[in-house]
Amino acid sequence: MELEVKAYPKLFVRPVVIITTVSERGIANAAPFSFNSPVSFEPPLYGFSCDPMHDTLKNIRENSEFVVNVAGKDLGEQMHVLETDYPYEDNEIVHAGLTEEKAKVVTPPRIKEAAGWLECKLEKEIEAGNHIWITGKIVAVGVNDEFWKEEGVIDVAKLLCHVGGEFFAVDMKEAKYKRVK
Repeated sequence: MELEVKAYPKLFVRPVVIITTVSERGIANAAPFSFNSPVSFEPPLYGFSCDPMHDTLKNIRENSEFVVNVAGKDLGEQMHVLETDYPYEDNEIVHAGLTEEKAKVVTPPRIKEAAGWLECKLEKEIEAGNHIWITGKIVAVGVNDEFWKEEGVIDVAKLLCHVGGEFFAVDMKEAKYKRVK
């Protein structure tokens, strides 16, 4: 079956992340993203694609910091709340009933209920099509203990992954992994 070219993202199951930022006045913002990826090991870089009109980009440009909160599948219902277009400086974390947790290095908060998090400082932004690709240098990383399958291996069955539109992969129990040496 052939698809329209613009449907290409449906070929990829992508982890859902919630990017948290703060305004100049220190008010938290949170929004879900699925166009995201590790970029480099050395230096440790992470990137995501953001709509240029999004409050997330505005806050990153003002403060040069953000936190990538990896969403567990138990946060699926909150995605609809987090993607709502609230007025600027209206805290989506509160609306979603999630818990802000102080980050170790950066100012924006982490989300306590997240599977894990990357604290980042803005490295670069690049215009890419109708979005801005934001790259951040990772300055701190953490994972909630319940999301480990074994030491050093995340249990992907517990993560929320985006397929496309309103479709999410909710049952990845058969996902397999293999150690490659």
